[in-house]
Amino acid sequence: MIKVSVMYPNQAGARFNHDYYRDQHMPLVKARMGDSCRYYTIDKGLAGGMPGTPATYIGMCHIFCDSVETFQAGFGPHAKEIMDDIPNYTDLAPVLQISEVVVGHP
Repeated sequence: MIKVSVMYPNQAGARFNHDYYRDQHMPLVKARMGDSCRYYTIDKGLAGGMPGTPATYIGMCHIFCDSVETFQAGFGPHAKEIMDDIPNYTDLAPVLQISEVVVGHP
């Protein structure tokens, strides 16, 4: 299994609408990807590692798929529509990482 992490750096003055991300954007991603996306999670940054420090990322999602190929097949045909929705909830550029899930939820 792989995990596609899409992370939005926490930058002063940046706009990020968590409600839109949760209620509109990520359901759009899941609807377009269908069964290619097993499930996804959404994180809302609260704090950094040291007391009083801000979170490194203001928000992120993790999309779980069977393989990189499965992700690409599910996301690729809808990439433009999904990417075009980003300005509806943020002015930040996402950081993307694909990881192999070595230990996960049973």
